[in-house]
Amino acid sequence: AIYAFARTADDFADEGEHPAEWRLARLDEYHAHLHALERGDAVGHPVFRDLAPHIRAHDLPYPLFHDLLSAFEQDCTKTRYAHFGEVMDYCRRSANPIGRLLLRLYGDRDVKHQAWSDGICSALQLINFLQDVAVDYRKGRIYLPQDEMARFGVSERQIAEGRVDALWQQFMKTQIERAR
Repeated sequence: AIYAFARTADDFADEGEHPAEWRLARLDEYHAHLHALERGDAVGHPVFRDLAPHIRAHDLPYPLFHDLLSAFEQDCTKTRYAHFGEVMDYCRRSANPIGRLLLRLYGDRDVKHQAWSDGICSALQLINFLQDVAVDYRKGRIYLPQDEMARFGVSERQIAEGRVDALWQQFMKTQIERAR
């Protein structure tokens, strides 16, 4: 049920040819459905109908679901990341909530485990960005820190051309080591 929520919401942000306004409206509807569940209202949408009993049974925090939607909304509006702090803020909302929700499903509320989970989930999100540079570029997005690209002499044109040179390799090695 959590996967269905995240997958469908992410698809609104990433798939198809719809304009940003349409995508944001769909994500806003998901926020509204979550708010309805928070109030204890019944929601007829199948994703939320299936999700609701698990939220109740496992006391899953609604803010984590809203954080996911916030990251997906950002995918509709933000296409560049000035520095690594902006990338990590995105990871905090796009990846870390999944790990925290899974910990809650298994009854683990240990703060130390949440921190470990955040580190793992953020690293996995960073790895996804590194493997999908070309895919994301075709969608008009670059999740790589712009200041670090400039420092290594890596340009958007280089990404567009798929050109891998020594500077690109050094830049990517730095990104990989950070994720590791």
